[in-house]
Amino acid sequence: MSVRIRKAVALSLAAAMLASLCSVPVASADNTAAKAATENVASGNTASNDADNKDRASAKGSIDKAQAEKLLRQYINIPSDYKLQSASSSSIKKQKGSIPVWGMEFVKTVSGKRLGSIYASLHADSGQLLSFESYTDQTNAKPVYPLKVNREAAQKLAADFISEIAADYVSQVKFNSDAGVQILPPLSGEVRHELRYDRIVNGISYIDNYIQLSIDSEGHVLQFRLEWDDTIVFPASVKPISQEAATASIRKHAEPELAYFIPYSGQKKEPVLYYGVQPVVIQAETGEPLPGNGYSAYIRQEVSKEPLSAEPLAKPPVPVTLTQEEAAAAVEKAFALPQEYKLQNASFNEYVDEADKSSTRWSLEWSAKKDGKDTGFAHASVDGHTGTISEYYSYQNGKGGQAAEGGITLDKAVERAIDVVKKLLPWKTHEIYLQKPSEDRYKDRTPEEIGAYYMTFVRKVHGATVTYDHISVAINAVTGAVENYSAYLSDFAYPGQAPKTIDRSTVLDRFEQYYNIGLTYRLFSEYRLNGEPIPVEKYQTLLAAGLDDSEEITQQSKVELVYQQMPKPRPENVVLDALTGEWRSNETGEPTQLEIPKPTDAEGHWAEESLGLMVAYKALDLVDGKVRPNETITRGELIKMLVLARSGGRQFAYDTASIAGLSKASFNDVAAGSAYFAYVESALQQNLIDIGDGSFNPAAKVSRDEMAELIVRALGYNSLANYDHIFKANFKDSKDIANTGQAAIVVGLRIMNLADGKFLPKKQVTRAEASIAFFRYLQKRAELQEAPLRM
Repeated sequence: MSVRIRKAVALSLAAAMLASLCSVPVASADNTAAKAATENVASGNTASNDADNKDRASAKGSIDKAQAEKLLRQYINIPSDYKLQSASSSSIKKQKGSIPVWGMEFVKTVSGKRLGSIYASLHADSGQLLSFESYTDQTNAKPVYPLKVNREAAQKLAADFISEIAADYVSQVKFNSDAGVQILPPLSGEVRHELRYDRIVNGISYIDNYIQLSIDSEGHVLQFRLEWDDTIVFPASVKPISQEAATASIRKHAEPELAYFIPYSGQKKEPVLYYGVQPVVIQAETGEPLPGNGYSAYIRQEVSKEPLSAEPLAKPPVPVTLTQEEAAAAVEKAFALPQEYKLQNASFNEYVDEADKSSTRWSLEWSAKKDGKDTGFAHASVDGHTGTISEYYSYQNGKGGQAAEGGITLDKAVERAIDVVKKLLPWKTHEIYLQKPSEDRYKDRTPEEIGAYYMTFVRKVHGATVTYDHISVAINAVTGAVENYSAYLSDFAYPGQAPKTIDRSTVLDRFEQYYNIGLTYRLFSEYRLNGEPIPVEKYQTLLAAGLDDSEEITQQSKVELVYQQMPKPRPENVVLDALTGEWRSNETGEPTQLEIPKPTDAEGHWAEESLGLMVAYKALDLVDGKVRPNETITRGELIKMLVLARSGGRQFAYDTASIAGLSKASFNDVAAGSAYFAYVESALQQNLIDIGDGSFNPAAKVSRDEMAELIVRALGYNSLANYDHIFKANFKDSKDIANTGQAAIVVGLRIMNLADGKFLPKKQVTRAEASIAFFRYLQKRAELQEAPLRM
């Protein structure tokens, strides 16, 4: 037995950490994804179809099943009531050869119900733990807020865990402070810290090899993964250019691109023009650019420099009322449906949006039969006002249609796809650009193997890509027939001329704030079949299908030292406004920052932490960098704060999209364009507020009495609070309190305080007081979370 195996047998982790591995939940009870990941610990696949057939004989390694189970139980302290349910012996391909792996799943079952499972794998020769993931049914567990274990504490736990489980790797890794970091502070105790340690070679990181752990806010290690390849040969000595020279080279080769996007939940659904800059990768020695997509040049689709036509080929269609017969005839003519295709189903749909704009659509289906058997099918969608075909799909059993001799080439398929788009969208051809797939994608494949050529088209307005529009065409590689057509072109209004945008230098300056430039190793692999280069797609297909004896796949790999841009952690997704140079939120379209701003007037304040939390989620705004803690809070601000706190903050913007887009204003003084609209409407839907006389008064001040009722409503106790005689409310000013039960609850829970025995119901609430109250609300909400009764 190796030294590492003997060491593994003797391992004894700290009791608290060991217990954690088998007593905590993960995101899902389904371990299928975890098993799939751990069976591919390195970059290759399992050995059942490995190209290196010679390694199959040794796939089981020197450790047998019983030894592997014993080691795994000792590594991660698997309780005895977790029974081994499944075990698999496989191998994982490395750059040179492969390694044998044991994978095992242990399950705890009580009365036929699965209460926990652990999946783990180890190296079947060395005994090194490669991965594990645990799940436990913790129905009765309650998250604690604030967190017991923050990210800094979790990092210390991770380092201790690695030193015990993977001691040989401690000196070869370095903590990656950017990987997995959550910039926004949590709003609940249900937090999972993702921590990664990158491999260090010659003092330089190699980010494709790493150790990754997941630790929850209770300090439990939920997941471990060792991604490592000792067979990679790194350059002995490489002298990179300086960081300053690398920055200059990256600026030189960066390509800012204009595009339009629609904010997910912005109150105004209109296009925003922005600049995007894809990350640049350069050779560290020369500064010359390299492909930024992992060298997968064969899947690149270059957009043509010219549109399909310099001018529109026709005028836009005139609105009409299309009959079923006219809609069907338009499809049959456009796609030359054979006579044996008969219309089987037709439906007509009409939709009126919030702006009272009507749209109609015909949905049509054809089928073909021969000798009583189905031989083909076609479906299409047609605009009932314009006759524009938006969707078409056809299928024929067997080859169907007239096969072209030897099939058709990619160039011929491109011609046919262009003809289809010109015929169906002639009034937009001056804005449509072909996105031609690489020929390498179809190289050395027969028409039958190809099946269909897939072409996409991009819409550009004054050179700016319209990201939310799409056109795609699939051409049968055997017959040349159109198999699929899909087109969506929005009808937003765009400027008649190209607007003036910020200059290239300003764009690059902004993106220097967006990206870090790091020196790292990167692996490039090339695959060859019988001596001829093949794309990785074909390599993976051949592995999945199995190799004939006559087929030989070889792999050539090299490691290069590169400088590359990597996005910095940020609190939200952003775009760069091409007109103003401001960063804008992807969700709302509103101006934002790459980092969470820190209020200049909150440092040292008694509510500093809670004020910072509310600023981070934009529940409180800043003016000249100040949060104004002593100003009274408004009704609009308080409702926004409450709704964000209840929703977890992060996903609420997606929910508000439906509210903002599909609802009319419920209050006469909070219009759809208001910054508070979505929050007020959500609060109304959640019964946190009522409609009253139809006015909300968003700018009005909030009293302590009102805030108490809102908090109790948010906790779900408002109906109970109305029975105020059951609450002990010995306030000196009880007679002045309108909501006695609610006041008793928030004081009893220590969410709000008394002043000399008085509740002071009419006192206006400051921003600092409101932030503290909602911070305490988050804490008490976690404590009061009710677990279901087990019978």
